[in-house]
Amino acid sequence: MSKYALVIYWSKDDQAFIAEVPELAGCAADGATFQEALANVETVIREWIETAKELGRPIPEPKSRLAFA
Repeated sequence: MSKYALVIYWSKDDQAFIAEVPELAGCAADGATFQEALANVETVIREWIETAKELGRPIPEPKSRLAFA
């Protein structure tokens, strides 16, 4: 499991739970259930980090807390 902060919420428009990773620009996933969105975002986080490494982009260190909520 990653150490990045997550924001998970229900989207009425999408009829799905959305999981966003504020520290990783554009990193988000969805799922029919809270648990599914969480599992999906863990996969997307790994893929985001792999892609950033391949492109030579910086990878932010996980923060212990977000400055906003």
